[in-house]
Parts: sequence; structure tokens; C-alpha cells
Amino acid sequence: MSEAASIAEGRDRRPGELILSVNNIEVIYDHVILVLKGVSLNVPRGGIVALLGANGAGKTTTLKAISNLLKAERGEVTKGTVEFEGARVDRLSANELVRLGCIQVLEGRHCFGHLTIEENLLTGAFTRRDGSAAIRQDLEAIYEYFPRLKQRRQSMAGYTSGGEQQMCAIGRAMMSRPKMILLDEPSMGLAPQIVEEIFEIVRKLNATEGVSFLLAEQNTNMALKYATYGYILETGRVVMDGPASMLRENEDVKEFYLGVSEGDRKSFCEVKSYKRRKRWLA
Repeated sequence: MSEAASIAEGRDRRPGELILSVNNIEVIYDHVILVLKGVSLNVPRGGIVALLGANGAGKTTTLKAISNLLKAERGEVTKGTVEFEGARVDRLSANELVRLGCIQVLEGRHCFGHLTIEENLLTGAFTRRDGSAAIRQDLEAIYEYFPRLKQRRQSMAGYTSGGEQQMCAIGRAMMSRPKMILLDEPSMGLAPQIVEEIFEIVRKLNATEGVSFLLAEQNTNMALKYATYGYILETGRVVMDGPASMLRENEDVKEFYLGVSEGDRKSFCEVKSYKRRKRWLA
């Protein structure tokens, strides 16, 4: 029996509140470039957790370390572990992790431009073995969540709008019947009203389908509006974490990530009161 099959067989016997646990991982590219150092985070079952930080902070690398997509970019997890539903999964392949119920929606949407919207959605069901009737039923359910996609179902994905492509990418992930989705920069390049619509759909999928989400997002204000908990990354390390309501009210988060300042502070380096919570090993 393969390692993935063993995990699938035993995961229902591992009760617990966490669906994902990342434990002190270190990521190195090209055997020399240290990108993540000691990153730890947890996602509760049925929760929405935000992974925040500026461009280059390490958010995408963290998601790819979880979904086992680093090898395609000559990266690897050299320390720490990743556990999904209580079982270690950082040694599995990406497609094995998808079969277990954890899938990533990549930054930039990455739809198949030469396929129709409906064909794109159906590619998300390639790991399923429950028959065409069940797949067709789920496809119609996706169209209920994303009515825009139903209107454009026969349109070539490459000729649809950025918002429609992002909806298609999320819908395609949902077609695999995931337990958890890693969503990378869903607001990138989209108009504010489209971003709001997509986050509302994420909240609905979380509430009605029970799908857990880990959101990597630069739009801190939007992410903290919908998440229940957040982690802030800076130069490959978690420097702060807490309930979303607490992070929204934190003065340093307000200034550096929400663009709200009540004083004369102008640069991050000038704020000596900023307390980084060290979650990495010395």
C-alpha cells in the first residue's frame, strides 16, 4: 500500500480540530537560497485563515511548500513538517495531496485559455472516480455559486475577464471535492467590486460546503474582513499572528498593512514598538 493510500485509510481515525498544521518549516531554493525560516501555522477544520504580507514576504512559497509544488521551481522543504488531517504529507506528490482533499489555486488564475469555461471546470474532476452523473451534478452546483460562469460556460476561458477566470480557477478546484483550498492572491489585478464578489463566494463555500481556506493575500483589509485568524509574514518569517479582529485593531498592522496611521510615523524602521513574535528556532 502506498503512503498516500495509508493516509487516506487512516485519516478518519485521527480526530482533531486542525485540518492543516505547518510545523517550523524551512525552504531553500537551488540548495543555497533560504526563503522561509521556521514558519509555523495552523488552519482549523472549516476555518478561513489569512496569510498576509508584502510582495516577496514568502506567502506563495509557503503555499507551494504545503501543496508540494516547490520541486518544479528547484525548491525544497529542508526542515520541519506539514500535516494534513493529522498525517504528515510533505513527502507526498502534489497529485497525491489533491486526492487527499487539499488543492491549491495558483496566483494569476492559470486557466486553460484554449478550453471553454465548462471544459476548464471539468478538468478539476480528473482525480474523481465516482462517475459522470456525480460530476455533472457538482458542475451544476458550481454554476449556482458562480452564475457568471454559467452564462459564459461555452466561452473560451482566454477571452473572459480576469474576475471570471478567477472564479473559474476556484470552481475548478471545487470540482475535485476538496476539504481544503490554498488560495493564492485571489484579488490580484481585479476591480474592488469583483474582489468583494469573489470573497463573498469564498465565505459561502466555507459555510455551506465546509471547505477550509488558507488565503495568501496582499489585500490585508479584505482578507481580515473574511478570515477568522491571520498570520503576517515578513522576509520568510511569521512576525505576528492572532484573531483577525485583533489584527485589524493593531496599530502597527493598521499603519503598515491597512494604510491607516494616527501619528507621524512614516517608515517601518522608525517603529521601535513593533513587537515581532518569533516563531522560528534560533
